[in-house]
Amino acid sequence: MATGVDMKREGYLEKVDETSVGNGSELEGDNVHPGELSFEEDAAGGMGRHLGVFSCTMLIVGRIIGTGIFSTPSSILNSVGSVGASLMLWVLGFALSFCGLFVWLEYGTMFPRSGGEKVYLEAVYKKPKFLATVIFAMNAILLGFTASGCIVGVLLLLPLRCQIIVLKVFANNILIAAGHAAQRWVVRGIALGVIFFVTILHGLTPKLGIALMNALSMFKIIILLFVVVTGWVILSGKTHITDPHANFRDTFAGSSHSSNDYATATFKVLNAYAGWSNVNYVLNEVKNPVRTLKIAGPLGLGICAVLYLLANVAYFAAATKAEIRKSGVTVASLFFGKVFGTEAQRALSVIVALSALGNVITVTYAASRVNQELAKEGVPLPFGNRFWASNWPTGKSPLPGLIVHLIPSVIVIIAPPPQVAYPFILDVEGYPQQIINLFIILGLFWLRWKKPNVHRPFKIWLPLAVFFLAAAVFLIIAPFLHPANKVGDTPPLPYYLYCLVGIAIMLFGVVYWAVWRVVLPKVFKYELIPRKVVLEDGTVVNVFSRKKIE
Repeated sequence: MATGVDMKREGYLEKVDETSVGNGSELEGDNVHPGELSFEEDAAGGMGRHLGVFSCTMLIVGRIIGTGIFSTPSSILNSVGSVGASLMLWVLGFALSFCGLFVWLEYGTMFPRSGGEKVYLEAVYKKPKFLATVIFAMNAILLGFTASGCIVGVLLLLPLRCQIIVLKVFANNILIAAGHAAQRWVVRGIALGVIFFVTILHGLTPKLGIALMNALSMFKIIILLFVVVTGWVILSGKTHITDPHANFRDTFAGSSHSSNDYATATFKVLNAYAGWSNVNYVLNEVKNPVRTLKIAGPLGLGICAVLYLLANVAYFAAATKAEIRKSGVTVASLFFGKVFGTEAQRALSVIVALSALGNVITVTYAASRVNQELAKEGVPLPFGNRFWASNWPTGKSPLPGLIVHLIPSVIVIIAPPPQVAYPFILDVEGYPQQIINLFIILGLFWLRWKKPNVHRPFKIWLPLAVFFLAAAVFLIIAPFLHPANKVGDTPPLPYYLYCLVGIAIMLFGVVYWAVWRVVLPKVFKYELIPRKVVLEDGTVVNVFSRKKIE
């Protein structure tokens, strides 16, 4: 930078005191603040704090309720063999999800910033500098799809991304509702149209995007309430369903004795609950973030958990166990057909399509903010960080961050892989996230030990944290165990291959960091000097200058 230039006019910001004040930022003193930006700098730019308790609750509900509750129950029943075991797993998934939510609540109220796991890793794993950030960035960007495929009920472990299945579910159900066959390229064309529409919606009309997101989340709640109330009417005996209580007698008959079956079913249940951390990714846009997060998190997950359990009861009241097991991915279709007739099944296609659309809108909104936070932190990206960190062109919403999310989604939608590719891609995406979750819960224990006096607006009861830690370890080890069918869900590929590929992606992050921070500076004899830049929209970005070493 030339000398004598007005730094403020040129958009540069000098180093400021890292100990900030106000609305949670006081927690980031005592040398536990994450990243390079102060609390105020990180929250600068964009739409400001505009999300209240209602919108944040809908952000969680919209992410959790996608297509899983309309399909997964039959798959879980097939895995565990009995109605009682199936319902118990839904309760277990609810308990595990709440444990995870409480871990993220402790982090989120300590560090009320956008970015979720990125922020928490930076707060704990400070050395080597930027290593944790870069590893997380590789996982977020390289596996940042919003495309979730043609098979509902395959395992999705990531609470943030991988919506190819959801997009294709939307496309398939739109075609079914219109009475047309779901041809491969027609489905892909509709899926592409949806992801481009959502990108433009959030990028150019952010307020409309949030309004639509809230409306679709409310729509999902109403639909599930309709299913639940219908189930109560069925159980009352006032419908044509004969013996609606049959599945609730001797409920554990036929239960599986294979631990692998229960592990597989647990994965699917946890996927159906994925999304409880969605508000943590957008906290810079949340009014009174500490209070709002403490209310919206438990409320959103609690609403979904109650509706999920009661919807399962409704399914089991309407159909026999054998019918549900044969229904495959269409258990909700079976329910509507049994209760209301075949015409209702076509209406269900529209319902599932709208639910999938709401899920894509919600996931894309949160993912774009994570991408923006990575760019603001200074992770080297093509064409420089300023563009990717900006709220161009409106000054309100990060269209560049949405584009980062759009690109891999388009690639995976268009690419015509064989049938095995989709479940493999989904599994590859999920495994690194489990490793990240493990490091986050370990980091929580480390902060409790090293920084016991730091103010925590919310503290998880340690036995619950230990329970979640055990689950995280299990989810990392379990994929290496022999599956019941001996081949997994991606034959002819080895069942453990996706784990190795996921680990390789994280190791690529280590290599990327080493080249950026160690190898290139050593070879070309320069030092990376950080400075902060204020963009036209008010966003503060951490960038690096190269200072020659003589």
